[in-house]
Formats: sequence, C-alpha cells, structure tokens
Amino acid sequence: MPLKDTLARVDADLAAGRIPAARQRLRGLVSSFPSDLTLRRRLAEVYRLYDEPAEAGRWMYLEEDRDPAETAAFETRYGTTSGRMRALGWKGPESLARTSFARGQLAAVRTACSRDAGRPVDWDTVPSPGDGANRRRSLTSCLAGAGCLAMALAFLAIWVNGLLALFE
Repeated sequence: MPLKDTLARVDADLAAGRIPAARQRLRGLVSSFPSDLTLRRRLAEVYRLYDEPAEAGRWMYLEEDRDPAETAAFETRYGTTSGRMRALGWKGPESLARTSFARGQLAAVRTACSRDAGRPVDWDTVPSPGDGANRRRSLTSCLAGAGCLAMALAFLAIWVNGLLALFE
C-alpha cells in the first residue's frame, strides 16, 4: 500500500480512536522508511497517547526538539549501545538522515557501540546482545543453573527410589 494511503488510514484510525491500529501501521511505515523523521515523530505522538515516554523518546531520539525526560527514559530502557542501535531501527549510513542533528545522533550511537563492541559496527551489522562482553555469565546465573540441575537430579533420584520400592 502506498505511503499516502497508509497515512490516510493512520489518520482515520486515530480519529476513530483505534490507537493500536494506528500505532501498528506507523511502526510498519517506520520499518519500511527508517530515514523518514516525520513518520518517527508521528509514532512518538502515538506513544504519548499511551503515556509511554521511553517509546516516545525512542522515536524522537533523532529530533533536536526532543523531550529530555523521554530521551532519558529511552536510554534507561535500552541501557546498552547495541540495544539503542537495534531499537532505533536505522538502516544504511547516517548520511541518509535529513538533518545534521540526526546524523550526529546516529554517528554518536554507532561510535559508542563500536567502542563497546571492540570492533567497527554499522547500522546493518548491529551486534546482538549476546556478542562480546555480554556473553560473560554472571555468578548468579551459573548458581541458578546449578541449583536447577541439582533439584532435577534430586527429583529423579526420589522418583527412581519410589519406583524401585514399588517392585520390592
């Protein structure tokens, strides 16, 4: 469906109070046209209707007139640079951005992610959360796994013991 037709449906959905449908259409449009800052702004406005400052901040991140509280909420929700890169959903080089502010924001996020990953990254090769330093397991998760294994073995031992007692 052409962009104009989809935007007309978004307007109709909003006028009829079908905010989830409008949000879904806009998310699809942003995915198809990631460099269109107007679509990102409209999606942020829809998230404000939901009182979702982190998501509004996500979609306004490339705008100079963004709300600092929404930006902080976005950065808190997506605490890693790779998480922010993935959340922004940008495709291609920063030069596709229509404003110098947006180009600067994109470059800053990409540069920070490259530094954190220990290698150059671009918008088409965003590191997954399991890459690099994030692969290290914490002591807590190892202990939790060991505890689950011990509980499963204890349950199996009790079950086998009961089965043997049944046939004696």
